Amino acid sequence: MPHGRNTCVGTAAATRYLRKEGYMVEHITRPRCSSSPDDDDPASDRNLPGRQQHTSCSSLKMEELCFPQLLNTSCRKPTSPWANFVLLNIVLYFISLLTVALNLLVIISVSHFRQLHTPTNILLLSLALSDFLVGLLVLPGEILLKTACWFLGDLLCLLYFYVSFIITSSSIGDMVLISVDRCVAICDPLHYTTRVTVKRVKLCVCLCWLCAVSYCSLLLKDDLTQPGRYNSCHGECVFVINHIAGAVDLVVTFIVPISVIVVLYMRVFVVAVSQARAMRSHITAVTLQLSVNQQTKKSELKAARTLGVLVIVFLICFCPFYGVALAGDALVSSSSASFVFYLFYFNSCLNPLIYALFYSWFRKAVKLIVSLQILQPGSCETNIL
Repeated sequence: MPHGRNTCVGTAAATRYLRKEGYMVEHITRPRCSSSPDDDDPASDRNLPGRQQHTSCSSLKMEELCFPQLLNTSCRKPTSPWANFVLLNIVLYFISLLTVALNLLVIISVSHFRQLHTPTNILLLSLALSDFLVGLLVLPGEILLKTACWFLGDLLCLLYFYVSFIITSSSIGDMVLISVDRCVAICDPLHYTTRVTVKRVKLCVCLCWLCAVSYCSLLLKDDLTQPGRYNSCHGECVFVINHIAGAVDLVVTFIVPISVIVVLYMRVFVVAVSQARAMRSHITAVTLQLSVNQQTKKSELKAARTLGVLVIVFLICFCPFYGVALAGDALVSSSSASFVFYLFYFNSCLNPLIYALFYSWFRKAVKLIVSLQILQPGSCETNIL
């Protein structure tokens, strides 16, 4: 499950992937201010190789602590060059705002214009909603985790991870549903209207979100019972899953969705090309041959380009993240992990471009939205196609 568009494994630069007694720990690497490590603390520095050693309170200034009033239990504030800090925040907030804006346009377009209330567009609406929430909630939360101490408490820390996992999991489910919809539409067009209806698609979307909630609740059941149980100091936000749960998560949120999408889109591509060639083979009129050949070539190229973009961008954004999560801290630098992690979330910004900007109705809808013509009476009945 991307945490992340989509997973339950990892955050980026401020995150370390540590192995301890069969657990994968995700946390912000911030040393605790303490006179000595606690031998009995399972989250102490000595028991978690890779975490910085506790720093003596006397060697730290008060402003370096997340909670100066809690000298012995406070984490130290993250430190980074000022230029890097400013640049990172500008880039990440820009991506967050762009993700929100693009997906909001898709949501308004599909929701407002009745002509767009089709099964495929309902799926696009669900995908846009999950990606909108990624830009609105998930990315700002990650920026906070990366650049500052966690001041919101253990309960909100858990709630943030829980909501993030649900959003990104539902986004992956929406991608799978979209691939199924396109496969049925192209491979079995005669039965598409009877098999894929608006009511059935809405039911599938509701089940997708319900499954995401149930799955994330099961995956984080230990953390849900005791928020903050793995935090070693105040100002830290940590969650833990065991290796078995991590393996199951890898299969459920990565291997299976990737396999389904690739197989279905490859089938769509093969069928589309074969149909185009069949149409060309049935043309006998010499005067129309050139025109049909040109249209056929354009159809083949369009199918190849569109499906290639969908699959390749999805793989580019998802595969590196899981590779970094599986490799762990020992094999991957923090800068590489940071880039891969935010590339994963950047997929939520690319989705509206890939799935919506290729449609002419979206460009027309954007013009009507920006010009505020949608506020006029009866604008929902506008011919948008």
